[in-house]
Amino acid sequence: ALRVARAHFPQAPIIGVIEAGARAAAKEASGAPVGVLATTGTVRTLAYTKALGKLRPEITVCEQACPKFGPIVESGRWNSDEAKETVRGYVEPLIKKGCRTLVLGCTHYPFLKDLIAGAAGPEVAIIDPSEETAAEAEEILAEAGMLNPPHAEPVYQYCTSDSPEQFTELGGRFMGNTISNARKITWGKELGAIECRDVTAGQRARSAL
Repeated sequence: ALRVARAHFPQAPIIGVIEAGARAAAKEASGAPVGVLATTGTVRTLAYTKALGKLRPEITVCEQACPKFGPIVESGRWNSDEAKETVRGYVEPLIKKGCRTLVLGCTHYPFLKDLIAGAAGPEVAIIDPSEETAAEAEEILAEAGMLNPPHAEPVYQYCTSDSPEQFTELGGRFMGNTISNARKITWGKELGAIECRDVTAGQRARSAL
């Protein structure tokens, strides 16, 4: 998906979530193994192992598939006893391998961040790639002079490829506010209608995003 997006919008810097997470983990890691909690598909591709290998080839990467995390989060059970037990089952093997940095390798997993941090212990750093991606986006916009002034009123648009109702419920619980007007989109049909800003060399083109 990242390659497709970059090919479709060559004028726009597009940040890969895995790349951003790997960069943050590479900065944080002291030399001890880095653990990655991810989906089975991500682990199968060794995405984080490859990304971190380009940045810190001397570091061992231990990727742990967590197939039970997704259903727990999507059903809103992230504070349940089941969630706590499941988190321990995935985290403890990584700690036993000496991991002192853990990467939340799926956008579902920040819902479980507190449980993961508790199971890992205070000496283990937790990397949230979604936060790192947002920070990198802010840097790019700042360099291009495209950040809104602090007093500007934000306008939120919520798009999901799944159920808007479920997105509204779970998203509101996660962000601590009320979500309204969430809409379902189909990437294949709507991608072509999206326009991007050209932020290269500080240019300030208009955008429909």
